[in-house]
Amino acid sequence: MTAHAEAVESKNQLIEVWTRLVEDRGGRVSTQDDVCRLWADSTFGFWNTVTLTGERITAGELGDQLARAAAFMRAQAQPGFLWLFEDLIDPPARDGLAGRLAAAGLEVAFTGHGMAGDLTVPEPRHAELEFRRVRTEQELLDYGTVNARAYGMGDDAARDALTGSKLWAGEAYAYLGYRDGVPVTAAATVAGPGALFLALVATLPGEERRGYGEAVTRKAIHEGIAATGTGHVVLHATPAGRPVYERLGCRANTPIHFVQLAAA
Repeated sequence: MTAHAEAVESKNQLIEVWTRLVEDRGGRVSTQDDVCRLWADSTFGFWNTVTLTGERITAGELGDQLARAAAFMRAQAQPGFLWLFEDLIDPPARDGLAGRLAAAGLEVAFTGHGMAGDLTVPEPRHAELEFRRVRTEQELLDYGTVNARAYGMGDDAARDALTGSKLWAGEAYAYLGYRDGVPVTAAATVAGPGALFLALVATLPGEERRGYGEAVTRKAIHEGIAATGTGHVVLHATPAGRPVYERLGCRANTPIHFVQLAAA
C-alpha cells in the first residue's frame, strides 16, 4: 500500500468507526463540502471530532475548509479536535499550513501518526494484571475514568465517556487491566471495514512504564482478531504510544495534527 493509500485508509477508518462511537453517545454526524462533523458535544473531548474528507486537498480548498471547521467548533458548547491528515494535503498547501491554521483561528495541540499493521498477537500475559472484558456499568465507568485521568480530563468526562453504552459493553472488544482489583489500564478494538480499529488506549498517571498499556493493548487486539478473523489493525497513535505499537508490528504512516481552537 502506498503512503497516500495508507493515509486514505487511516482517514476512512476514523470516519467509519467514529461515526458509530459518536452516535452511540447521542452525537450527530454530518458531512458538507468535504468537512465531516462527528460531534457529541461531550465533556469527554474525543467524542467531539471534525475531519476533512478530501484526499488531495489543494491550498485553495484548505483555507476554506479550515475556516468552516473552525466556525462549527466555535458554535459548540464543548471543545474538541479537528483531525488533520497531513498526507491528504497537497505538498504546496502543507508548506503554509501553520499560517492557514492561524488565519482560521486554529492551532495544533499535538501531532500523532496514523499506524497500521497485519498482526498476529498471542494470548498476552502480565504477572501483575487481571484482564476483564467491559460488560457492566461499573466497568464502563472504570474504562472512562482511566481514559479521562490519563488525558487530563475531569470526573464529568469520566462519566460521559462510556456509561450507558450498549456498543462498548457488547460490540467492542474493550478490556481493562486490574492490579490488585484496581483498574489501571484500558484498550479496545472495534471492527471497522476490513480492519480492527484500536481506540482509547490509556494507563493511569503514575502507572506508566510497567508494561500495562502494551499488555492490555495486546489483549484487545488478540481478542478482536479471534472474534473477527481480521488481523489488519489500524490506529492513531500519540507520540508516547507510537513505540508500543511499533513493537506490536505496526508501521507509522501519515502525520495527524490534532487541531484545536486557538486561545483568545
